[in-house]
Amino acid sequence: MNKKIMTALFGAGTVMTSLTACGGGGDGEAAASGGGGGSCSVPIANADAPVVSVWAWYPNMKTVVENFNDTHTDVQVCLTNAGQGADEYAKFQTAVSAGRGAPDVIMLETDTVPVFALQEALVDLSEHGASEVEGNFGEGAWRDVSSGDAVYGIPIDGGPMAMMYRQDVFDQYGITPPTTWDEYRAAAEELKAAGGPLMGDLPANVPAPTVALMQQNGAEPWTYDSANPTELEIDLNSPESKEVLDYWAGLVEDGLIGTQDQFTTEYISGAINGDYATYISAAWAPGYLTGAGAGEGADAGTWRVAPLPQWDPANPVSVNWGGSVLAVTSQAEDPELAAQVAMELYADEPSLTDGWTSQTIFPLNQSVLNSQEFIDHQSDFFDGQTANKDVYIPAANAYEGSTYSPFGTTFYAQFTEEIAAINAGEKTGSEALDDLQAEMEAYAEQQGFTLN
Repeated sequence: MNKKIMTALFGAGTVMTSLTACGGGGDGEAAASGGGGGSCSVPIANADAPVVSVWAWYPNMKTVVENFNDTHTDVQVCLTNAGQGADEYAKFQTAVSAGRGAPDVIMLETDTVPVFALQEALVDLSEHGASEVEGNFGEGAWRDVSSGDAVYGIPIDGGPMAMMYRQDVFDQYGITPPTTWDEYRAAAEELKAAGGPLMGDLPANVPAPTVALMQQNGAEPWTYDSANPTELEIDLNSPESKEVLDYWAGLVEDGLIGTQDQFTTEYISGAINGDYATYISAAWAPGYLTGAGAGEGADAGTWRVAPLPQWDPANPVSVNWGGSVLAVTSQAEDPELAAQVAMELYADEPSLTDGWTSQTIFPLNQSVLNSQEFIDHQSDFFDGQTANKDVYIPAANAYEGSTYSPFGTTFYAQFTEEIAAINAGEKTGSEALDDLQAEMEAYAEQQGFTLN
């Protein structure tokens, strides 16, 4: 790959940090340490079996690895928690740059896969039997981990998007859950006229859901194939994208929604206190809010969920925000064995059940999505609503997949600045996207990409 492009992707993917005690992803002490040093956090059950090192951070990963090691005599997993999200990515990026220190298998958020795949830091699993498990996942989930004919990860969970709403607020103001974005705006206007709370929020600090809503309207911001890693098409300011961002900018301008950053104490307090009538988010959001104290006390039993409003109700589109995969790194000593672990870890029934019952992830394995227990589950957070059956499973099954930005945090950071400018009244949605398009094109060309 072009060296300038490699450098660009190194900088785009994560903040670089120093990785100490680098262990290889292969044999001996390095494998036993899980890569990156330290001892395995889960005992090896079969000492004679080869060991595959795994970096992963989900709270129940110890249980998952225990299940795997107890049921496998041919291979064992050495688990290391190398940090969550950006912390892990910084260590992985350093290992990629150094050519050593990476684990055999790494847990990645889905939208970071292309950042590392285009650096040739991940193994193409289509060459190691990935087709054998493709049928375990929906079309969209599989497209998310694919580029052309290549496959760079095995899905664990996802974030089909929906509209969470406050039943108490809707009841008080006579609001019916909107099914279109036009109806969403009309409901916001009703609330404002009646002195009610804000309808929702446009956070600058998390642009990923805004990108998803652009895709819901038919936008395709990024087009590339890992088989041609120097070629890239960027279309961030398409008419479809502008329609979406102008819509949200208009809601901000008219005082119908807030501009508070999400995942903050202020936002959570506002959600709990009923400052927002809706929360446009993903299937993992109830677990996140529950962990932050929502669904208790004064707002207990007040939340419900409905399908995401549509831009064109005649052609409904499902979108996704979030999720994770297991990928095999290019430093794996035995890619075939590592691929087996990626395909079989977090794939057994006890681990999957533990994931959605105790950790509130939304698993993408069809064995769960088709299980009656999962379908009929009555959510405590949603006051007994069968949210999986009513909203999230249909959304997950209808999702057709996305092509994520190969520029990782660089893109998100720039989009954050543009949304902040919208929220400050400095730009329209269209102006922000024109500027974002120019910035991303210039960045890509400076780093050696050919724009199509």
